[in-house]
Amino acid sequence: MYSATLLLHSWLRWAVILFGLIAIWRAIDGVRSRRAWLPGDDRVCKIFLGALDLQMLVGLLLYFVFSPLTKAALGDFAGAMKDPLMRFWAVEHVFGMLIGVALAHAGMSRARRAATDTLRHRRVAIFFILALLIILASIPWPGRLLYGRPLFRW
Repeated sequence: MYSATLLLHSWLRWAVILFGLIAIWRAIDGVRSRRAWLPGDDRVCKIFLGALDLQMLVGLLLYFVFSPLTKAALGDFAGAMKDPLMRFWAVEHVFGMLIGVALAHAGMSRARRAATDTLRHRRVAIFFILALLIILASIPWPGRLLYGRPLFRW
């Protein structure tokens, strides 16, 4: 189960990144052109948030159920904090992702309460950009010392 869940988690990141970029692009375009908030804007935001939530759910399953690395880290948390690899997986990765998910949801919530369509686009753009930047910084990209992972798992 661990391998299949890890594979799903690895591939879902691309959906999150893709739909996040599409939502950001549409929001920036909406601000620049001062266009109305369209059903397509809402749909892309919902798909992005849905992919993000699914990714978080799969990640939490890995974290609490399947991953031997986090089981070891949670078993000796003080020791894990002294090891950069264990600290990344036990704290830094999950914390960064939680912040990113919270920012994305907060942005959509604030956008729904916006008085104008331009303000709605602006709030989505700002919050989704911040969320995606934090998410991208928390991904274990190849080349990151100690905890880099492949771009595509097979």
